[in-house]
Amino acid sequence: YIVFLKHSFPRNLNLEGIKIVLDCANGATYKIAPTLFKEMRAKIITLNVSPDGQNINLDCGSLYPGNLVKEVVDTKADIGLAFDGDGDRLIAVDEKGNIVSGDKIIAICAKKLKEEGMLKNNTVVTTIMSNLGLSVAFKKMGIKNVTTKVGDRYVLEEMIKHDSVIGGEDSGHIIFKEHHTTGDGILTALQLLSVMKKENKPLSELSKIIKTFPQVLINVKVKRKAPLEEIPELKSIISEVEKELADEGRVLVRYSGTQSILQGDARRS
Repeated sequence: YIVFLKHSFPRNLNLEGIKIVLDCANGATYKIAPTLFKEMRAKIITLNVSPDGQNINLDCGSLYPGNLVKEVVDTKADIGLAFDGDGDRLIAVDEKGNIVSGDKIIAICAKKLKEEGMLKNNTVVTTIMSNLGLSVAFKKMGIKNVTTKVGDRYVLEEMIKHDSVIGGEDSGHIIFKEHHTTGDGILTALQLLSVMKKENKPLSELSKIIKTFPQVLINVKVKRKAPLEEIPELKSIISEVEKELADEGRVLVRYSGTQSILQGDARRS
């Protein structure tokens, strides 16, 4: 697996001179990530690399990057990398302590692929949960953006349909189809780091590629997933918000595909 990951990184580059804080969420990447980045000559600081079977994702990792932000700033690191428990997502933190979500990572990597003539069909696949700023950024870059329902399988379906090499979600679940057909947090981290090395720019500078629009995401735990159309109070609230936003934004309410959570997402352009 380490050899596979290394082969996804440019052979003429290494990570020497880069200081990285790794948050492994006490999960699947707890051993492999530190080993890999050490072998690639990065200076690393590790967080949450002691899984006990119960502390996976517990106030850590890509779901809770607060401690990573503090560690990056306190140690003056170049970047923070937060994986989730099963290692298929990545959320980054720039050297100034700003969180760099999946949307920004996708934009950064897609731009570089386009510049190198490797963005097949000039197309990137994202989901309806992506920030409106991402589609605006793609328009400026002259990149076609195909959107799909939330879920990596839907992203992959559209990527295959449009023969796209990159697609993903703001949650940090990103697919680089030339390397893999599913999300891989460490693989995504290496693609992001390769852009930093090639451009010789800090992540905060690269992240300026996209200006995020106001967006609020609220998660509500539910006991059962009743059909939304059977909840009149909710339908009424959604209608009111849509009327207020008009053509200047959008609202999305959906159940999580993996958890007993109802997600409400409102955004304005």
